[in-house]
Amino acid sequence: MAIPPETEAQILRYHHAERWPIGTIATQLNLHRDSVARILAQAGLPAIHVIRRPSAVDPYLPFILETLEQFPRLRASRLYVMVKARGYPGQPDHFRHLIARHRPRPKREAFLRLRTLPGEQMQVDWGHFGHLEIGKARRPLMAFVAVLSYSRQIFLRFYLGAHMENFLRGHIGAFAAWGGVPRVALYDNLKSAVLERQGSVIRFNPTLLALAGHYRFEPRPVAVARGNEKGRVERSIRYIRDAFFAGRPFTDVADLNAQADAWVIEHAGARRCPEDESITVREAFLQEQERLLALPGDAFPCEEIKVVSAGKTPYVRFDLNDYSIPHTCVARRLTVAATLEQVRILDGQTLIATHPRSYDRRQQIEIPEHIADLVAEKHQASAYRGTDQLVQAIPASRALLAGAVERGEPLGRTVRALAELLERYGVAELKVAIDDALARDVPHPNAVRLALERRRQVLAVPPPLAVALPEQVKQRDIPVQPHDLAGYDALMENRNDHA
Repeated sequence: MAIPPETEAQILRYHHAERWPIGTIATQLNLHRDSVARILAQAGLPAIHVIRRPSAVDPYLPFILETLEQFPRLRASRLYVMVKARGYPGQPDHFRHLIARHRPRPKREAFLRLRTLPGEQMQVDWGHFGHLEIGKARRPLMAFVAVLSYSRQIFLRFYLGAHMENFLRGHIGAFAAWGGVPRVALYDNLKSAVLERQGSVIRFNPTLLALAGHYRFEPRPVAVARGNEKGRVERSIRYIRDAFFAGRPFTDVADLNAQADAWVIEHAGARRCPEDESITVREAFLQEQERLLALPGDAFPCEEIKVVSAGKTPYVRFDLNDYSIPHTCVARRLTVAATLEQVRILDGQTLIATHPRSYDRRQQIEIPEHIADLVAEKHQASAYRGTDQLVQAIPASRALLAGAVERGEPLGRTVRALAELLERYGVAELKVAIDDALARDVPHPNAVRLALERRRQVLAVPPPLAVALPEQVKQRDIPVQPHDLAGYDALMENRNDHA
């Protein structure tokens, strides 16, 4: 356990000013005497040689030291079990203290400052900057940071997630902002860059290799546990976090990126260049820009491509939201191609819908025509079902319906009118009325209705009653208050008196 600086100051003061011995200091500060002796020795005092009494662990020290030399990170609890099995009689707490004294300390490693040539290298990494609440969605705010190793020129772009497509967009944006491509791109062991690593054998992400081939740069991962190799981008992320992002208000990601672009040019570019402190980062970048590789003629495609399955409803699910499609494309596999602003839906090579992208969740993004076409087809299907039932009951109605449609009458309304007459008058009467309307060459429901009325008058039958109850009776019961009959009794009594 590390001793706090204020405790170290107390140890030195008690030893020099108060002349306390090591044992007294250790007792009063609840420290081990060896810890006190170590602090005094680090302060320049000669090591105090104390006559050490024999310990129960002494016979086992050769075995302990040999084991720790082979396994320096072996836990004291495991080593205690091994020594206990060999006859050690002590307790585990005291044993852990002894192991702490004998455990080998790692050697401090010195590093050379890495220098690169202009246009030679860039370093890339992601930085996490919390989350954004967008409607019902909570999305991570990630910063793609790329730094030219020579000039320290920064490219900064914020995205809602560290997806592979955003990783590609960050590279494309950096190359476009710099007007060229460095020869080497240095990465941490990101999944977007390195899929698998066993020793010196590395399997790169094939999409990153395709990007590197398009822009003709070499992707190169740093060695395992060698963060110093990409210290420029890590320091830049800390610099961005403290000098740009801390306490900065913004309305959305687009506003944040606009502020980031201005900050990179005005503030980050005005700082001194570490490679040559006589010039600024902006001036060093202008020198380095001449050494960058030229951009290819076309940009690398970075749309998000996803195969989706459309169900029975005219929607497909993409990135937590539902996007409408034509009702003729349901129950099939479709392809979604999305940018940061737009979602395109394709059936094979045919574009069937284009929507603005939503970063909310559980939203239905619709094109009104998609829903209107489905509603119209449902209404038309309802009319067709009624037509089938009517023609099945009265085959002659087919000719009347055909004539009505030729004259411009809506099929659905004609079918509903005839179905109502069928329900009131029955099959036999309606058949006679339809034949009469066809004979008069008036294929219209009103002609059928008049024929039914004439036949009813000829037969002298009462008009049919509607089977359906009125809506007001369906919706509520009408309470009826019974009359008091006492008044009628009084009238009858008065009449009997006059009689």
